Amino acid sequence: MTGKKNILLVGSGGVGTMAAFSLEAGGQANVTAVLRSNYAAVEKNGFNINSIDYGDHKGWKPTKVVDTVPDVARDGLVPYDFIVVATKNCLDISPTVPEIIAPAVTEAHTVVVLVQNGLNIEKPLISAFPKNIIVSGVSLIGTAEKGHGNIIHDDHDVLIVGPFKNPNVSSEAALAAAKLFVDIYSASGKVSCELNEDVGFVRWRKLIYNACYNPIATIARMDTSRMRLAKTPIDEIVRPAMWEIWNTAEAAGHKLPDDQVEKLVEADPFDVWCKPSMLQDAEKGNFIEYVSLVGEPVKEAEKLGVPILTLKVILGFYKALQWKTMEAKGLVTVPSCAPPP
Repeated sequence: MTGKKNILLVGSGGVGTMAAFSLEAGGQANVTAVLRSNYAAVEKNGFNINSIDYGDHKGWKPTKVVDTVPDVARDGLVPYDFIVVATKNCLDISPTVPEIIAPAVTEAHTVVVLVQNGLNIEKPLISAFPKNIIVSGVSLIGTAEKGHGNIIHDDHDVLIVGPFKNPNVSSEAALAAAKLFVDIYSASGKVSCELNEDVGFVRWRKLIYNACYNPIATIARMDTSRMRLAKTPIDEIVRPAMWEIWNTAEAAGHKLPDDQVEKLVEADPFDVWCKPSMLQDAEKGNFIEYVSLVGEPVKEAEKLGVPILTLKVILGFYKALQWKTMEAKGLVTVPSCAPPP
């Protein structure tokens, strides 16, 4: 590798910040991090990181922090080799990911790495940037931002990387870009970053948890341990929804392990009382990324003729919850005679 790679990170919460830390810790990248609500705190004091992989770091900053996505062409900047997107992926809320990162993308040069959950998330990117390589990043890390700039990283960083299929670019070039990103991310020797070319398998496997525990915990306002204690949410909603995802994945050509559902029902350590990320977003009044987690799997199931009664009910609840958040943020109008929500 010749010289450090120029990397833009969009979305510096827990997952994004630890990605930036790993990319710089290996000595092979300079990271510019785009911050939003935590910009003022981090610009002044840096990040305070408590990491199971890297230990404690007070006041850490990447090479550069900014509060808006840089406009490469307008400002004459050196093109970004990679843009790592670690934001929540709310496909139904503007601005969307392609709109957000467009000023920083250099055609046919910048590789976009989507460290985001869900299915078919690459399609809007391929449409917007047909000549650019789009790479999948599935993160299995345990981390959260507790107040602006305070990162708790309590479960080891595992990132699974692979190239999305893009008919406009060569598969060899896409695979090479994914391999390069794995090398850069792994260079610190402290984390696990692996290449897996079967992007569909990896994403469907994670969807068994994310398309089921995430929304049901959000609707019920229960952590996963309480759901297991109550039993009814697991037996009547979570497990049936998980099997619907499993069956849809199989119909789509991705044979997941037979024991995958039962493993994921018990995946969270009981004494952690885990609140899935979507529940945390809902409690903060933030939008929820239901389209890629539930909406797209439902579309795939309907296309393949797989029964998905539970997931369709979950999707209906999700749309209602998103509408409520849109109302709270003034994005929809209700009659003036309506009582407060």
